[in-house]
Amino acid sequence: MTSLKTFDLTTDGGAAWTVQAVEGPAPDGLIGRTVTATVPGEVHTDLLTAGEIPDPFDGDNESALHWIGRTRWSFRTTFSWVADGNERQELVAEGLDTVATVTLNGQELGRTANQHRSYRFDVTGALVAGDNELVIEFEGPVAAAEAERAKVGSWPHTNLHPYNELRKMAANFGWDWGPDVATAGIWRPIRIESWSGVRIDSVRPLAGADGVLNTFVSLVWTDIAAEYATVTVAVGGTTQSATVKPGWDTVVVTNRVPAVDLWWPRGYGEQPLYDVTVTLADDTWTGRVGFRDISMNVAPDNDGTPFVLSVNGKPIYVRGANWIPDDAFVTRLNADTYRTSIEDAVDAGMNLLRVWGGGIYESEDFYDVCDELGILVWQDFLFACAAYSEEEPLWSEVEAEAREAVTRLSRHASLAVWNGNNENIWGYVEWGWRVPLAGRPWGAGYYLDLLPKIVAELDPRTPYSPGSPYSFDQFIHPNDDRHATMHIWDVWNQVDYTTYRKYKPRFVSEFGFQGPPAWSTLTSVVHDSPLDPYGAQMLVHQKAFEGNLKLERGLGDHLPAWKDIDDWHWTTQLNQARAIAYGIEHFRSLFPLNTGAVVWQLNDNWPVVSWAAVDGHGIRKPLWYALKRVYADRLLTVQPRENALVVAAHNDTDVRWSTEMTVTRRSTAGDEVLARETFAVEIEARSAIVSELPESVAVASNPRAEYLEVRGADGVTAYWYFVEDTELQLAGNAYTATVTPTDDGYDVTVTATALAKDLALFPDRLDAAARVDSCLVTLSPGETHTFHVTGAAAPEDVAVPVLRSANDLLN
Repeated sequence: MTSLKTFDLTTDGGAAWTVQAVEGPAPDGLIGRTVTATVPGEVHTDLLTAGEIPDPFDGDNESALHWIGRTRWSFRTTFSWVADGNERQELVAEGLDTVATVTLNGQELGRTANQHRSYRFDVTGALVAGDNELVIEFEGPVAAAEAERAKVGSWPHTNLHPYNELRKMAANFGWDWGPDVATAGIWRPIRIESWSGVRIDSVRPLAGADGVLNTFVSLVWTDIAAEYATVTVAVGGTTQSATVKPGWDTVVVTNRVPAVDLWWPRGYGEQPLYDVTVTLADDTWTGRVGFRDISMNVAPDNDGTPFVLSVNGKPIYVRGANWIPDDAFVTRLNADTYRTSIEDAVDAGMNLLRVWGGGIYESEDFYDVCDELGILVWQDFLFACAAYSEEEPLWSEVEAEAREAVTRLSRHASLAVWNGNNENIWGYVEWGWRVPLAGRPWGAGYYLDLLPKIVAELDPRTPYSPGSPYSFDQFIHPNDDRHATMHIWDVWNQVDYTTYRKYKPRFVSEFGFQGPPAWSTLTSVVHDSPLDPYGAQMLVHQKAFEGNLKLERGLGDHLPAWKDIDDWHWTTQLNQARAIAYGIEHFRSLFPLNTGAVVWQLNDNWPVVSWAAVDGHGIRKPLWYALKRVYADRLLTVQPRENALVVAAHNDTDVRWSTEMTVTRRSTAGDEVLARETFAVEIEARSAIVSELPESVAVASNPRAEYLEVRGADGVTAYWYFVEDTELQLAGNAYTATVTPTDDGYDVTVTATALAKDLALFPDRLDAAARVDSCLVTLSPGETHTFHVTGAAAPEDVAVPVLRSANDLLN
């Protein structure tokens, strides 16, 4: 007879958690003092709630709190349990962060060393009727990583701490965009399961485009179980059952859903999801699946190696972003926060998010929202920018973690790629690792052997890539633009962003350019007086190596040097947006040679100067609005080609694009039209054309005082400037603005009298709660645009630094 009961250790039996510092460099008086804990949670957030520490994000508090990562912490609860007659009781911890010893009623149950997997401990006999005490003691993660390094040896890695010694979120130890706040705690749910006979251990429902759902159910039996069990799977109006002999550990149930509706990524179709219910007596599992097929084409062609993702047989042009953990303290995230951030991707026209390998396997909330909104998920295994030991115990931990992750996530319709690592193969080839490694294995065994075998066994319907970047040939440099995926980082680190046009990448899975967060976000945590790019607290919130120097150098000839902090903020935000737009427009102009781009990065995990399009307070930076334009379904872009100018038109829709395109050469100073050409264009669905421009518009009489305006009859627009802004003649009084209150905020209407380039409104400078609907708007003389602001009352007027343009930087 199957019986299962669950006892939630966060709510049932009077369970209440505390945490205390046990040993380490904690401040005087904190060692041994009890603090109320929230489970799931993290020690930092518990200390913050209790008033024991200041906000780690504020000012220079981060470094003052580094002691937390070197202190041992004890989480404790007392709960009352009533025996229920079942044969076995197990403590199930879905996530312990990270090196921990688990004790129940003074009896050690086991030890853990992996944040990225769950643990199950048999507590039959140790659990008593009445009061029980559960204690989980965590080593300080920084101290634990250093101790492991001392024991097994040093392995090359980026950043300060040896994060690669532990199976813990790498970015938690600090990254070039994130704080060093190495956490400890019970970060996912914890419970007791009491059961008899047989229980469901895992469910892996794999749905195909043919309407067939194969549900793989893993079972665990007690030693004395003697009865047959029946597993039933219901989906899409169908029900199928299988009878299982005692001791069988796996059963596969096959359902065939008639006239199934296929799941598509956004922009290619709908996202129908089907409820799946698996029952085994009173043990029930529920989830959702989408019926689809995903494939990856990396077969060599005449240009090198493509990288093409196809869904249900249709190639997808990827418009994506890299995703990092959405908060440095991940237990503060929930279904609503995930939906808000993923909607940032949807609203920008994206169809893919890459879950980067220095973060976590995200919660079900993340993948559920991606399923619902049609966002493909590229999922890295959690290896980033480091070499990793292939010895025990790490090898077994990696295998256990990978098996659990693939089993848990494989059902999701949105899951499109499993990827072995971030930059580790590239690192081995080019980052000087071979000398310190001295012939030791460095992780290739994971990426080229263990992980692809696990994916092939557990999720054969999802493609696998050994790494990013990777050329899909061990005899080709892993970051060659002619072959599969590449990362472009010389632009940010060394050269001008015009270098993007020197590449003809088949697929770009990382590239980015920095800019500061919104003014209100920045000044909420940076309090230098006067505010300065090189102020002490500003530098705490600029993690990139020589980041501010690179911001300055990155202006090149594009924009003038700033005069004050207000100009610094606007200039560097504008330059970030222009750099990324420049790259993506070039990549899309290469279609079908290029099949996608994944910008670094969508989101931030705290208030910081970074590559993100949306800052740590959820405010969309100018970069986000630039992405919305260049990630639009239909794009026009003017590009140089062998001493000529062309208009590249990319139609990433299922409908033919028929439009009349008007190209006008205009004066920057007024409404004078210098030349105009009009012609009809026809772009088939999911295709692109390149049209050379006639000399009448392509050649300027006075490059400093002229520009091109390209307009499709359907409103799609592009611009071309013959010189950089530092040479361009832009009027200082090129527009007027009026403010009109509305029911939910106010409108700012701008009318241009001359070329007004890259108009931007920053209402958060007046009220941090204010949000604006548009940004980086260019107006030709006589044109008008209305910015709509929500969340704040209308001011009397707006001017610099609230209303900005490229014009005011040059006058």
